[in-house]
Amino acid sequence: MVHRTKFDMEHTMKSTAYPEARRDDVFDEYHGTRVHDPYRWLENADSEETRKWVELQNSLTDSFLDSDSDKEKIKTHLTRLWNYPKYSVTRKEGDRYFFSKNDGLQNQPVLYMQRNLESAPVKILDPNELSDDGTVSVNSEYYSNDGCMIAYKISRSGSDWHEIRIRDLDSGIECNETLIWCKFGGIAWKHDNSGFYYSRFPEAGTVPEEDASKYSRVYWHSLNTPQSQDRLVYERPDIKELTFSPFTTEDGRYLVLDSFSMAGSRNRVYYRRMDSDGEFTRLIDDENNAFSFIDNLGSIFYFKTDLDAPKGRIIAIDTDNPARENWKEIVPECNEPLSMAISVNNSFVCVYMHHAHHIARIYSFDGKFMKDLPLSGTGTISYLSAQSRGAELFFTFTSFLQPSSTYRYDFETDELTLFRKSALLFDSSDYETTQVFYHSKDGTRVPMFLTHRKGVRLDGNNPVLLYGYGGFSIDVTPFFSVANLLWIMQGGIYAVANIRGGSEYGEEWHEAGMRTRKQNVFDDFIAAAEWLIENRYTSKRRLAISGRSNGGLLAAACMCQRPDLYGAVVCEVPVTDMLRYHRFTVGHYWIGEYGDPDRNADDFAALIAYSPLHNVKSDTSYPPLLVKTADHDDRVVSSHAKKFVATIQCKNGTCHPVLLSIETKAGHGMGKPTLKVIHDRSEVLAFLFKVLGLRYSDQQ
Repeated sequence: MVHRTKFDMEHTMKSTAYPEARRDDVFDEYHGTRVHDPYRWLENADSEETRKWVELQNSLTDSFLDSDSDKEKIKTHLTRLWNYPKYSVTRKEGDRYFFSKNDGLQNQPVLYMQRNLESAPVKILDPNELSDDGTVSVNSEYYSNDGCMIAYKISRSGSDWHEIRIRDLDSGIECNETLIWCKFGGIAWKHDNSGFYYSRFPEAGTVPEEDASKYSRVYWHSLNTPQSQDRLVYERPDIKELTFSPFTTEDGRYLVLDSFSMAGSRNRVYYRRMDSDGEFTRLIDDENNAFSFIDNLGSIFYFKTDLDAPKGRIIAIDTDNPARENWKEIVPECNEPLSMAISVNNSFVCVYMHHAHHIARIYSFDGKFMKDLPLSGTGTISYLSAQSRGAELFFTFTSFLQPSSTYRYDFETDELTLFRKSALLFDSSDYETTQVFYHSKDGTRVPMFLTHRKGVRLDGNNPVLLYGYGGFSIDVTPFFSVANLLWIMQGGIYAVANIRGGSEYGEEWHEAGMRTRKQNVFDDFIAAAEWLIENRYTSKRRLAISGRSNGGLLAAACMCQRPDLYGAVVCEVPVTDMLRYHRFTVGHYWIGEYGDPDRNADDFAALIAYSPLHNVKSDTSYPPLLVKTADHDDRVVSSHAKKFVATIQCKNGTCHPVLLSIETKAGHGMGKPTLKVIHDRSEVLAFLFKVLGLRYSDQQ
């Protein structure tokens, strides 16, 4: 990475006018406060005026990124780095093994089956054959208990809406029926392969538009019959926000419904016998805590829960004697948060969080500690896969410097082996990840990972990209990114702040960053930026911040609160309008996290105090900003990004660029084809290089 001169760094928009955005006299009143919303017309994505404005914004962004930038060199290097085999975790269903593989630059990973671990993999489903441009993806797969059938969900252009298709894996024949109106829920096969239970939302036009993602219902589908003949199994019209996700216990005895009305881990649990058509038992019928089903032994259900244990524990509930006073603790809460647990070989494999990275322990079914599972360094277990009565465990492990690899643990031989490794052409020995701790505004100690070349000079001149999320009890443990790899190869530092709002230290860490306490999240992130500068890792002009989705809210809010602190901001698929977020698509799920501005005056006061859209100030010097969204994002609608950019472009007190990039045939990010991802990351890196005054170097 070569640094430009100070003169070269002053990239401005002096000679280019921003696309004109009409300002209307539109306002809402919240608890006696009038709030103006002049760009509400941009919420109509299909209007000719909005389309034209978007076209001009994209043209402006393309012009900026294509002029005097290293985008094509970066894209070429990214493509070369990206071209290595990538594997999913291996799953065993019946006596067969399943995994997915991307050869390198395939747009979508291909599904494979093995009859045993020594046999040659057989391709069973290639999503690349579903579209010419790779924008149709397989979102998830659900195998029958014997591994002979697969029901899989496909998504078009990154949408959260899915179609369910079914295939016989022995014959390769696709069933005729396609199930639609599906989103989020699981699939529960009956063990005789006669069909499955699934959840879906109402057909379009049968409910008001604002209720399109409400009134979830569970249906039974018999194979080789049209969806119109599916039988309604369960609904809760009295709580229209509830969404159901059915699954079958491994022994085939119970149909369980995991239900939730808000984002995050808090949920309800209903069940009934698989051979029954009777009423469901509401085992847990509130959303005060998280209950993650692990396994059952007959009538005894095992759950990972944070009930009376903010860091998590494992409990047993006998459904024949389900009163709460009869619930039994199996694996008690400890100092490290319990991230996930799985049942295998009459034991529990428990993955714990230790200062934002994973450790693994094995306990017996009666809760006795048995052993630690050795891991190869500081990193993340992404997936656990096992059959409860089997003797082998598969899991994936990754870090900031190593892509995901699959490991296999054999309980009978007590042997842990590297099963599949992603062969990336990169020597990580010259780089390192360290962990530091800093203090936030209120004195809270917060961890942060730093990944960079060994021997980095602390001269205040290093380009640093600082990332965070901070919400919905989602932890940010070490993860691998080809784009981040290129950044550090070019001399940059990649920093991840494990701020409040996530689950790095359990539910209390999450609750400290939600609703009226959300400002703690921004304080933590701002403190991370200040620490990096004070400790001479970087300077204000060389520090960039980034985030996506709720992390996009983080980046936008921190920019509004401390515009002087950063040299660049990248804000992707962001939530920025905190007064209207709950009115679109699935935004109502987030009320538990952010609060309800309409019905709760305290929530409104907290939201408007940090809402990025409502805290852009006139004649303020904002740093260079790139906001990215997508036309098919039906999770965080693109109007958040559009209205935010229009506001800053109108009020910005400097000539620093304020750019909007709206991708077509893309959604919130899931299932995006490889070529689109490479193009997308090339844009972000080209923007950062240009506005931070950096040049790509072939010598790195």
